[in-house]
Amino acid sequence: MSAHSSPGRQHTAFMQWAIDEGVKVNGVEPARITGRGLGMIATRDIQEHEMLIDVPLSAMLSVDSVPSDFVNLFSGISIQGLLAAYLTHGDPRCLKKYDLWKATWPTYSDFEEGMPILWPKELGGSGLKHPISPTATTHHPPDGKLPPSISGSWTTIRKKALVEEYETKHQNILFQQEKRLQDAWRDVLAVFPDTDWETFSYHWLVLNTRCFYYVMPGTEPPEDTNDAIAMVPFADYFNHTDETECDVKFDGKNYTFRAMRAYKKGEEIYMSYGPHPNDFLFVEYGFYLDHNKSDSLFLDDIIFKDFTVAEKEELIHHRYYGNYQITLESGPCFRTEVAASMKCMSRRSWRNYIQGHGIPPNSAKVNAIIRDWIDIYLKEANVTLEKMEEIFLKEKDASKQSKIKVLIGRWEQIKQLCEGVSSKTD
Repeated sequence: MSAHSSPGRQHTAFMQWAIDEGVKVNGVEPARITGRGLGMIATRDIQEHEMLIDVPLSAMLSVDSVPSDFVNLFSGISIQGLLAAYLTHGDPRCLKKYDLWKATWPTYSDFEEGMPILWPKELGGSGLKHPISPTATTHHPPDGKLPPSISGSWTTIRKKALVEEYETKHQNILFQQEKRLQDAWRDVLAVFPDTDWETFSYHWLVLNTRCFYYVMPGTEPPEDTNDAIAMVPFADYFNHTDETECDVKFDGKNYTFRAMRAYKKGEEIYMSYGPHPNDFLFVEYGFYLDHNKSDSLFLDDIIFKDFTVAEKEELIHHRYYGNYQITLESGPCFRTEVAASMKCMSRRSWRNYIQGHGIPPNSAKVNAIIRDWIDIYLKEANVTLEKMEEIFLKEKDASKQSKIKVLIGRWEQIKQLCEGVSSKTD
């Protein structure tokens, strides 16, 4: 059971506001949890399947909350960008409704501490504390302090150019986030050229870290899931876990949260934001978990260095190009095994194998190839850890020291994941 205390008067006032807005709160409340900030705790013993929170549509902040005359000012802006623009430039009389809610949101300083997009470039961050030109092309500079899945850069290897672009949700994460913010910034400046960067980017980050999936029943979900978002008051106190502890449903009228197990009074109640690896959590939410069964690494850059253009084209043809994932729980994914098998089979045998009517490859050879790839990632972790520890010892600024500690902690996790998966392939 977590040690906790009162969250403060602004949170108590917000809870009453939420109830007045029709939010049903049953046996839970926000609390300040020692060493970890705010969270949701049980105020009494809770039974499995019991309803914890029920939030009506009228209390949510979504695209449907924004007046149509404001929406019509924009053409092609993302939903996240539109909502951030509304919070920045909407009619103050309409926005006053959210004042007590806004008082509970993280501060800009909180985001500066945890979000790499606001970190200085010397620590591998994007340096976007300051405004970006609407005509600039964002590109995260190669650095090597942030993990490759985040930054797209390496210290110990030189990447090869891609033969073909492909979708990578959990790779090049920071660049993708930068682009979303820059696109939204460009679109809002076209309508409100005097927009203050810090105010707009703050609202954009609030939305980025506190939104829930929002698609009306019977409607097609948008191609970009970042456009399927809404803010759900009071539910944003739930912290993330890699285990599903809340049953969460949206029926078009209400967002309902139910307990997936029994809880004792004073116990913290979590929900899952989704099966995300730690690098994704780090960039998108500003934290990562100590234990995360969804944590993973991607070997794409390492594997592509090992293949000829002809071999890559073969992988493209058979739809095995990219997204080569390893996890501690499952080891190398099948796509990784398929890529490794190409290195130890004749082309004809490999084609027959992946089409389901050939002899499987020698598993010992496949595992040895994958271990070699993982060893390259492990070397990257060891080299970076040594460098980061040297930087930490020289750094005098307390804020930068705390960020370096976060980086060291993540690289330690990467090292352990590499060693764990490698041992499974022995």
